[in-house]
Formats: sequence, structure tokens, C-alpha cells
Amino acid sequence: MALKGKNAIITGSTSGIGLGIARALAAEGVNVMLNGLGDAGEIEKTRAAVAQEFGVKVGYHGANMLEPAEIRDMVAKTGAEFGSVDILVNNAGIQFVSPVEDFPDEKWEQILRINLSASFYATKAVIPGMKKNGWGRIVNISSAHSLVASPFKSAYVAAKHGVAGFTKTVALEVATHKITMNSIAPGYVWTPLVERQIPDTMKARNMNEEQVKKEVLLAAQPTKEFVTVEQVAALTVFLCSDAAASMTGTTYSIDGGWTAQ
Repeated sequence: MALKGKNAIITGSTSGIGLGIARALAAEGVNVMLNGLGDAGEIEKTRAAVAQEFGVKVGYHGANMLEPAEIRDMVAKTGAEFGSVDILVNNAGIQFVSPVEDFPDEKWEQILRINLSASFYATKAVIPGMKKNGWGRIVNISSAHSLVASPFKSAYVAAKHGVAGFTKTVALEVATHKITMNSIAPGYVWTPLVERQIPDTMKARNMNEEQVKKEVLLAAQPTKEFVTVEQVAALTVFLCSDAAASMTGTTYSIDGGWTAQ
């Protein structure tokens, strides 16, 4: 993929999709800055393991995605440590489910700030350096909910639709600078976060594990199969490659056919 020696920030990358993307980029020779929540000892183990396995520089910055100043600091310190920020993957996100009339104000604000505004602040911070270097890749890990809606997820759907529009706008602004910006819109991805939902759902709905997977979690996905972390990571790596230099301003679905319906 000719990405060896490039430098990347992946937000929300201490586990799940973000960590999978960090590993996939590291496998291509990209130095990666991890970011996210978790136990400090476990995060250090993860950081060291990725560095040892792939022979690249791996850092960690604990920027809180609710805080613009911390996001700017993460970008500045990555540039200072690695020399540049060539790739930004805006992956951090949270979810909350509630009827709109009962939706807590603080949850609305929190979801929009982490799922949408954090991408704005990180993108704003990396663009000047990318312009100066004449190359950059920004990938937003969005959701099928950037294209379609589900009930009781008003903040999440609003934020992810915003990501789709933000992606288009920035892509147009930087199109002549050899910088691309795209979004990936996964359906349900098999992660520890999803796996942990299954026992409670089994109990609440009086279903077995297979029924929960097929009839609840995968009800919207015609393939009746989860998207894998590795599939999302592989698409991210491709969008960062020279082969994807003319692909910009677009949301790419990887959702088992969900949005084809």
C-alpha cells in the first residue's frame, strides 16, 4: 500500500474497531498514535504489543474527545513525536437509546460532541500540516445510521448524518491538496461491546444467543452476519492508499446490505 513511514492518529483505538484499524495500519508500516479510555496498565500492554509485533512507533495520548483543547494537544504532540500527522481516523463514538421526549439533554450534547464535533476539531487541527506536506488521508468511521435511521437513537443518527455532510464539505475544500476525506459506514460490527449486550438481551427477551444475534442485532442486515473489525480495518487501509487517491467525499457502506433495502 506504500504507506510505510506515514504517521497516523486513530481516536478511540484502545479496543474494538479503532484498535483493529491501528493494527492494520501498523502492519503496513505506519506509525500510530493510540487514543482512548481504559486501564493505564492494559493500554500500555496494548501499545507495547503493537510496537513489538509490527516494528513501528506506537504512542498513546489520552485526549478526552469532549475537550477541543485536548484534541489539539494530541495532534500537536503526535506531530512533535512522529514528525507529521499524515493519516487521521476519527473513530471514537458513543451511543444512547431513548424516546426523544425522554432523551436526557446531557446525553444529546455528549453524543454530538464525541461523534461529530470531535471529528471537526481533530480534522481542523491536522489539515494545516497535511496541506504543508502535500498529502493526507482522513477517514471517519461513521455508521449505517449516517444514511438511514432507527427509532430511539435521535442523537446518534443526527450526529452520524452530520459526519456524512462534514465529510463531503471538507473533501471539497482540500481536493487540490492531495488530501482525501471519506467515511466508512458499518452495520453491526462484532466487537466486545456488542458481545457484552447479548446476555442481558437474552434475559430481557427470553431468547437464546443465536436468536438474539439473528432476530435482534442482525435484523436489519440481510446477510445475517456481523461485519468484522478486520473488514472495516482493511477498507480504512485501502482508503489511505494511493489506489484510493481519487476516492474522496464519499460514504462507503459495509453493512451486509442494510442500506440497500
